[in-house]
Amino acid sequence: MAVRAVLKMGHPLLFERAREVERFGTAELDALLADMLDTMEALDGAGLAAPQIGVSLRVVVFGLKRNPRYPEAEEVPYTVLINPLIRALDEALEDGWEGCLSVPGMRGLVPRHRRINYRGQDQYGTPIDRDVAGFHARVVQHECDHLDGVLYPMRVTDLRNFGFTEVLFPGQAPPEE
Repeated sequence: MAVRAVLKMGHPLLFERAREVERFGTAELDALLADMLDTMEALDGAGLAAPQIGVSLRVVVFGLKRNPRYPEAEEVPYTVLINPLIRALDEALEDGWEGCLSVPGMRGLVPRHRRINYRGQDQYGTPIDRDVAGFHARVVQHECDHLDGVLYPMRVTDLRNFGFTEVLFPGQAPPEE
């Protein structure tokens, strides 16, 4: 459909809790999802939340095959996740470098649960229930944070591990997000 402009950190919508989706399988939802996928792919993202393109709905898309922004990352199946709920499967946290289309040019070291369960619905209202770990779990947590008005810099525990990519990683490819 269309590549949409991505809101940047500082925009008030990015700090709000998004609204629940109440109707599935609609033309409006299909158009939103098509735009989200087009935008994510055009910007080589691993995921995108509806608020990032100015739509306050609890909708995320994510997925990763081969991607120049994440050369070492494991594959993550393309998923539409609506009205998600996340539950940690244990207390193990793992630090990982993250970036964000709404915080361009920057990276931060963020602790996330290593293993999670996520539930929600797809675009037709069909239930989704998955246990995942590693990069897949990190991407889901990052994208779902957007639905609650949380951007990854708000989760960085030591600001010495947050900065511009070319300063943190001079002359090298940045680590996977």
